[in-house]
Amino acid sequence: MAFSAAAKRLSITTKHLSTIAPRRYHSLSPFKSPSFAQSQRSESNSLLSHFTFLRGFSVSASDQMNLIKQLRERTSAPIKDVKAALVDSDWNIEEAQKELRKKGKVLASKKSSRTAAEGLLALAQNDSKAALIELNCETDFVARNEIFQHLALSLAKKALLVENTSPLVSGAFQVGPGSLEEMTLNLEHPKINGETSVHNAITEVAAMMGENVKLRRGYVMPAPSQGIISTYLHTSPQPGLGRIAGVLSLEVDEGKTQMDAIQRVGSELAMHVVAAKPLFLTKELVSLDALENEREVLKSQAEASGKSQMAIEKMVEGRLRKYFEEVVLMEQKFIVNDTMNVKTVLDNLSKEVGSPVRVVSFLRMEVGEGIARQETDSSEPVAQAA
Repeated sequence: MAFSAAAKRLSITTKHLSTIAPRRYHSLSPFKSPSFAQSQRSESNSLLSHFTFLRGFSVSASDQMNLIKQLRERTSAPIKDVKAALVDSDWNIEEAQKELRKKGKVLASKKSSRTAAEGLLALAQNDSKAALIELNCETDFVARNEIFQHLALSLAKKALLVENTSPLVSGAFQVGPGSLEEMTLNLEHPKINGETSVHNAITEVAAMMGENVKLRRGYVMPAPSQGIISTYLHTSPQPGLGRIAGVLSLEVDEGKTQMDAIQRVGSELAMHVVAAKPLFLTKELVSLDALENEREVLKSQAEASGKSQMAIEKMVEGRLRKYFEEVVLMEQKFIVNDTMNVKTVLDNLSKEVGSPVRVVSFLRMEVGEGIARQETDSSEPVAQAA
């Protein structure tokens, strides 16, 4: 109906210009009629407005749906925004895509202060080290998006290239956002590709997702000169990604001795780190503050029993042993076989391969841990190691 009416108006206007305007041109002299040029411009503008009005109708409904689908696939923007951008650009998909990117970057900047406690951990590894980064977003829905996941994996691979200049934390070098954001990243995803800086890539993905996306922290763990790095990712949507990660380095005195057995036990121990949540590698590495605080709590609990001082001291020491079993890796019951602790597992492995095997360091990370407590701290301690 709207199209027919518009076409009719266009037909009338065209006929009007072809019959009346030429007659006026021949019968009136511009010198005699100063308003002649203005009248002609007015009629031309009217005609142009009718063509512009009909432009949207020149794209069929099926073509419009196809353009919406294409732009949605290119940008992953909400359908409502995709359609609005196409309408505003007269169904020119290239112009619409530019407008969506501009609008998205502005919105991403506005959302950068919002809490992003969801996301994924991404792991990359080579023969000499393993890199683990945390990329945050606001919802689990975005964390499942393939573009977000591609960015996380790309950042982990880039972290492997960072020079180890920071001090060791839990046996790993810290790789903060500042170490990565100005580095060049080459994305190879159908919807986002090309070479750009890490900072711009994160901003671009945030614009596409419509959420705050933030690189929070990262660590690089070097492999021992003789040994391996074992890793485990929990709740993994695809290889290299997960919500909880365990990374552990094992050193063996005689290099390549029965590496299959070492890798098998290493994988089990990395899984143990995720499940058992150790805080310290050995009893000797438990901080004095943590030990004194725990001792005070246990002593207060024991005194409430009303027993003698000697009995209270025995109760405190017994409960401290239980505390070590909860937080010290070497003292924890092995999750694969709880009849032995981790120290015994390593002793048995050493006998099996004929050479001493030691845990050099370990790292446990979980998406969003500590964000509610201290959102801006990207160097939050995750574990302690030798």
